[in-house]
Amino acid sequence: MGNAIPEITLNDGLTIPVIGLGTYSLKGDNGANAIQSAIDDRGYRLIDSAYNYENEGTVGEAVRRSSVPREELRITSKLPGRYQEYDKAIMTVQESLYRAHLDYYDLYLIHWPNPIQDHYVEAWQALIDAKKQGLIRSIGVCNFLPEHIQRLEKETGVKPSMNQVELHPFFNQEAQRKWHEENDVKTQSWSPLARANDVLQNSLLQQMAEQHNKTVSQIILRWHYQLGAVVIPKSASPERQLENVSIFDFSLTNEEMNLISGLTKPDGRINNQDPSIYEEF
Repeated sequence: MGNAIPEITLNDGLTIPVIGLGTYSLKGDNGANAIQSAIDDRGYRLIDSAYNYENEGTVGEAVRRSSVPREELRITSKLPGRYQEYDKAIMTVQESLYRAHLDYYDLYLIHWPNPIQDHYVEAWQALIDAKKQGLIRSIGVCNFLPEHIQRLEKETGVKPSMNQVELHPFFNQEAQRKWHEENDVKTQSWSPLARANDVLQNSLLQQMAEQHNKTVSQIILRWHYQLGAVVIPKSASPERQLENVSIFDFSLTNEEMNLISGLTKPDGRINNQDPSIYEEF
């Protein structure tokens, strides 16, 4: 099953699957069991976490319980806004590893730019140095606008391998995705199903699902895949975990892709978290 999920190569050479498991709110023994099941029984190899999810320990426990060798997995965590000053950022990466009982993270991302605080460049330098120390294999960002990424590269000489952004049919991020593609930064989608029943009840998507004999969720995840985005849907359900990775036996037409992208809204963000002003701590 693991080999059934295609992989892509980031700009620093690390390969990652195009679908991973989001773990927000998966905690404790139940969370570890759900993540282990996703790895061992459903073929997931990319596991997304964050310091602020308070479940790095749960992810690490799932990795230890799993029968899959560590080197075959891609484990992600993220630096919170309150620890973006250089020394704090270095210690937070170390603390993330201690929490998970891991020797390294495959991906470590700055969770938000927090431009009002304006520490994201020194946080980025900390990640660069943590990578040199062998604590991280690939470094990236979340919710960064193009101008934030341009500043990182200008001031440090290092470009992120990935930018994880809010992306779903109601907020298709067309301009941001185009910029990523032109600048060799991979797009990763958070909240790919929009965290809401509205998108699952959409009549257009339901009609497509019927035509393809798929679920609405599968139609949406296939849309992400064909956009070229890495997607990390969250589920503790073994049935849903399997459903979410079963999207490689059909294709959407260009017309269907355009129709789904056409569902986007100017105010499509779920919680109105505009990276130009939003501050995450």
